[in-house]
Amino acid sequence: MRLPTPSTSRFHYGWVIVGNGTLIIVACLGFGRFALGMLLPAMGDSLSLDYAQMGYISTGNFVGYLAAVLVSGLMASRLGEKRLIVAGLALVACSMAAVSQARGFWDVLLFYVFTGFGAGTANIPIMALVAHWFGRALRGRAAGFIVSGSGLAIVFSGWVIPLINGRMGPDGWRWCWLLLGALVSVIAVVSLLLIRNRPAEMGLHPLGVSAQQHAAHHRDVRHPHAGRILTRLGLVYFAFGFTYVIYATFIVTTLVQERGFSEAVAGRFWMWVGLVSIFSGPLFGTLSDRLGRKPALMMVFLLHTLAYLIIALRLPDAFAYLSIFLWGIGVWSIPSIMAAAVGDYLGADRAAAAFGTVTLFFGVGQITGPGLAGLLADYSGSFGWSFAMAAGMTMLGVIMSSGLRRPEPAAQQR
Repeated sequence: MRLPTPSTSRFHYGWVIVGNGTLIIVACLGFGRFALGMLLPAMGDSLSLDYAQMGYISTGNFVGYLAAVLVSGLMASRLGEKRLIVAGLALVACSMAAVSQARGFWDVLLFYVFTGFGAGTANIPIMALVAHWFGRALRGRAAGFIVSGSGLAIVFSGWVIPLINGRMGPDGWRWCWLLLGALVSVIAVVSLLLIRNRPAEMGLHPLGVSAQQHAAHHRDVRHPHAGRILTRLGLVYFAFGFTYVIYATFIVTTLVQERGFSEAVAGRFWMWVGLVSIFSGPLFGTLSDRLGRKPALMMVFLLHTLAYLIIALRLPDAFAYLSIFLWGIGVWSIPSIMAAAVGDYLGADRAAAAFGTVTLFFGVGQITGPGLAGLLADYSGSFGWSFAMAAGMTMLGVIMSSGLRRPEPAAQQR
């Protein structure tokens, strides 16, 4: 059967993959990770958690995520991306339901580790599919739309969680976990129905790749500095993982417990974070397609440095809204740029393994960031120094990003 070229296909199924991918990120990262920031104040009161324990709970999620990264490449080669995604979402749903029944710190920590493992087994393959379904000129944009799912989930959680907590009282957070787990289950079923591992299964070429370029698109790219490139990308991704999660985990707690915001006001604040962040992936993903991955990364790290310094310096409350804009407008762009970059440097067939490699660095950053921030807050009595630490790390991200090389001309064609 002759595969149609992009010019003969009016609507490409790759955009269905993107739409479904957005829902997958809503489920595994948006609900499975970023809803925690809204749930922590009520959970902390109900279960008598201190700052350090809150940080360890977030760290536990990332330990599970990192464990999934270590085995996701092997699991994807044996199960295929579709089966791995559905299995990961099922684990996220079940473990979130278990968190709703937790009776103390250790229960939450254990179940949330499994949530992180499920999130990793769903997130890595859906991001790797971008390199198979899209050519280089569209990868950043496609990945950007997928990662915007985290912003959609933040808007939803910022609206729903205070509403449920207000109506259900001290146990409202338990009902929130149950609701989010049920929604993840629905997204798992949708993914089972819609995800396809390769364009050839639909009789298609990758979008933006002609029939003549199709073989080159999947050819193994041997970049002469591949190991060095992956290490630098990994260190950049570490800086992002270390810092963004400090903000995502503790900004609501900081506003409620240090700035005197009510939970409802903090919830609206978190909704604005999510609303702004929806545009971050498509905006900077598209910019990275046009300007290059390096300048796009540098811009995002500079924006985040300012966002963290505003909170660290305890500027007047009005500046908090500037902070959320600066953080939100760039936050999901770095995962999308990374997903595009590994395909640029190494080609579609090595994209999953390469993305898994750089995500190991990212995972280590996520593990160490919230734990250190929580300990520092307990020691100093404030999260100010924690956000200052994050600002210093993002400046290192700017420096490391500035040293990235452009892909070799042969790699750029894929």
